[in-house]
Amino acid sequence: MTDATPIFNRHRPRLQAIAYRMLGSLAEAEDVVQDVWLRWHEAPQATIANAEAWLVTITTRVAIDRLRAAKVQREHYAGIWLPEPVLTPSPATPEQTKELADDVSVAFLVMLERLAPEARAAFLLREVFDADYSEVALTLGKTEAACRQIVHRAKTQLRAPHPSPAVPSDTQRQLMRGFAEALSRGDFAALNGMLAEDAALIGDGGGKVTSFPKPMVGGRRIAQLFYAAHRRFGDRQRIAPALINGQWALLRFIDGALESAQSYETDGARILRILVQRNPDKLVRLEAALHGG
Repeated sequence: MTDATPIFNRHRPRLQAIAYRMLGSLAEAEDVVQDVWLRWHEAPQATIANAEAWLVTITTRVAIDRLRAAKVQREHYAGIWLPEPVLTPSPATPEQTKELADDVSVAFLVMLERLAPEARAAFLLREVFDADYSEVALTLGKTEAACRQIVHRAKTQLRAPHPSPAVPSDTQRQLMRGFAEALSRGDFAALNGMLAEDAALIGDGGGKVTSFPKPMVGGRRIAQLFYAAHRRFGDRQRIAPALINGQWALLRFIDGALESAQSYETDGARILRILVQRNPDKLVRLEAALHGG
């Protein structure tokens, strides 16, 4: 038992990563990891041959149960549900940036909401965490053949009819800087010019703050919305680029307080979709991270 804590702490980042990708909520992921921590300390350590496999299995199973309950709750969510954004440190290399953006971006987590809990777990374990099918089968309590079928169906279900092209991080960052400057100036023409004609804006207010009950579609309409915000808040508004969930995004502050985290999907030249998190409950940890908390 004396080795139990260091062993758990060594694997905690992986467990946290699995739980967050499963649930799209850092708060819920932390609850899952805490639950696994308690189970780990109650388990007979001498009977556990592979600590990492045991911890990953229990984390995944607890997350599946939590996601089943969460999906029921999200059916009654006020407005559109979006994942909780997470501030991420700048990776050392472009390859690390791309890898992180591919498997934890807000858009990716939104896409995963299409999957049933077990399918989401199987897909993540295999495609994101590179688990062998034997490991996936052990975790889910199914045969390898069944898991292969689950992952295959998940890939088909997640295949977008018109997938967005991969955009280099530097290109995304430059576009975000340009858009941030246009937002700060209240430059309607520049905003409109950077938005695709059929761009969409999706907001999550969680019933706590005003947000749109359905996506706003149309680049000009979205540009008008941002222009109106500039007219309303003026110098009280501050826009700052930040690396959120592995991609360059924008943070909007009003009177110094974080008002929203805005994730952007682009084709490298135009903005295609904006995912705006305004629910204050989902911004608490992000704001704390910004202040080193």
